[in-house]
Amino acid sequence: MNEISSAFLLVFAGLFPVVNPLGAAPFFLSLTVDCTPQQRARLALLVAFNSFWLLVGSTLFGSLILEFFGISIPVVRVAGGLLVTAMGWKLLSEGAGSSREPLRDAADARAADDSFYPLTLPLTVGPGAISVALTIGSHHPSDPFGAHAMMLVSAALLGLLAIALTIYGSYRFAVPLVRNLGAAGVNVLVRLSAFILVCIGIQIGWSGLSALFAGLQHPIALP
Repeated sequence: MNEISSAFLLVFAGLFPVVNPLGAAPFFLSLTVDCTPQQRARLALLVAFNSFWLLVGSTLFGSLILEFFGISIPVVRVAGGLLVTAMGWKLLSEGAGSSREPLRDAADARAADDSFYPLTLPLTVGPGAISVALTIGSHHPSDPFGAHAMMLVSAALLGLLAIALTIYGSYRFAVPLVRNLGAAGVNVLVRLSAFILVCIGIQIGWSGLSALFAGLQHPIALP
């Protein structure tokens, strides 16, 4: 039971700061400024749905795709850490007035395609979240089809579902959230989230470098 709860917490706590739906809510609101409340609610549901399946695919099948292309997990951690750090630094420098431009056409904002790009990728689930999901999914149990492994996978899926629900709630109620925080509160939230992103990016990159250095210090002996 402890392993199952740990798997749930690992997925949720590992992805929530990177996905950061509360910090992304002001940007979602700016991108859907021309939408009606009903259209914005529908987009919030579609973004949460897309984000869930994108994270599920990255967690369950991402490591297999990396193996097909011959890419190691430490390299993904380093690359993802650099991307997350760059994103966080850019957001930290620009603050609430970032380069995310609002959608000019309300019809475009209502389109299902826009619910995936740019609202899902890269606004909600960016390269940092994908790299974290890949890293989490890289820890395969010894018996992947056993009952214990299936329970761990179910717990991980519940963690991803919890992430999707927080995305929906944050985006669905973005208007009152931003209104209650005010301009100063939104700016503080964005900059604090950006600083956390920088720290997370450095941590992800450092873990990848540590694994690479460990592999150099203990090379695999050739037969």
